[in-house]
Amino acid sequence: MSDRRLLLIGGTSVIRALNEQIDRAARSDAKVLLTGESGTGKEVAARLIHERSPRRVFPMATVNCAGIPDSLLESELFGYRRGSFTGATRNKPGLLEKAYRGTLFMDEVGEMSVRMQGMLLRFLETGEIQPLGSDRIGRRVDDVRVLAATNRDLDQHVSSRSFRLDLYYRLNVIHLHIPPLKQHAEDIAPLLDHFLELYSQRYQTPNRTVSAAALESLKRYSWPGNIRQLKNIAERLIVSGDTGPITVDELPPEIHGTSYQEPKSDEGQPDRQGRAQELLNRMLIEGESFWSAVYGPFMQRDLTRDDVRFIVRKGLLKTRGNYTGLTQAFNMAPDDYKRFINFLRKHQCQLDFYQFRSAPSESATEHGAT
Repeated sequence: MSDRRLLLIGGTSVIRALNEQIDRAARSDAKVLLTGESGTGKEVAARLIHERSPRRVFPMATVNCAGIPDSLLESELFGYRRGSFTGATRNKPGLLEKAYRGTLFMDEVGEMSVRMQGMLLRFLETGEIQPLGSDRIGRRVDDVRVLAATNRDLDQHVSSRSFRLDLYYRLNVIHLHIPPLKQHAEDIAPLLDHFLELYSQRYQTPNRTVSAAALESLKRYSWPGNIRQLKNIAERLIVSGDTGPITVDELPPEIHGTSYQEPKSDEGQPDRQGRAQELLNRMLIEGESFWSAVYGPFMQRDLTRDDVRFIVRKGLLKTRGNYTGLTQAFNMAPDDYKRFINFLRKHQCQLDFYQFRSAPSESATEHGAT
């Protein structure tokens, strides 16, 4: 998808239906909850809603709620007063004030802490803003349209009480589900043409076309990273410096061939452990850092908590529950230990080290030792 000329790229019935939904959402000021897998274009859809609405003459502010500490997210949304923390040398308005009469887009809203959910709910109910470091309510901002996006199952989060039911009802007035790319594979060709042209202009290199065989491979691929993944591949193909039609051999290894099918486990679910094991090998064998191999994809929602737990479990088996040794095994700097542990705790991926102290090491197990 693209917001160029305020149009969605693609001509399938799926995209036409989504385009109509965006038009209807743009006619009102109701809150919108956008759901869908990572990389499907939820932010693009949000921008289109804003640009097609009467609010387009006013600002659209955006904030990503994933991985941001409460204090930082609070100051981003509500602003802060001078002296409220080290480095706060002046008063600064938050995004809610900046988006007055416009739109606030909150990406990954499902990652907000329960505390921040309560603060957001209070704002939605009263319009009152209390900047960080202030002991009283500041400006009342009651004319901001809120659009929220998540790739999480909020119904499940509500059931587990990690997401407030009252906030869910507040945000879910209009619901737009952005479909995964595999559900409109016929749009791959126009999307790829758009991205190739975009990066050709950006890097001042010749544009390229796609061979029929390569396009067929692209259409048969399952696209776990959706449109974001396709965009990254287009950039790679342009910066490679090659010319002429794009061939199958130039595509990433996971897309080679015209009969690609995502590996399945015995239960019929995607074999995610194979992907996690691959990342584990990249760290333990090839020397890649945890921050690039695991942390980056996880924050981009290309890995799940279960994937990270699997990787941590395998690593702790090798280090017999020693987290300091795990940071070394995962090629992190010694002073990264605290950051690593905080990351695991924040995302519920830290495992009890005691269970690994008496367990045989991974290498011993692999060689049949007891």
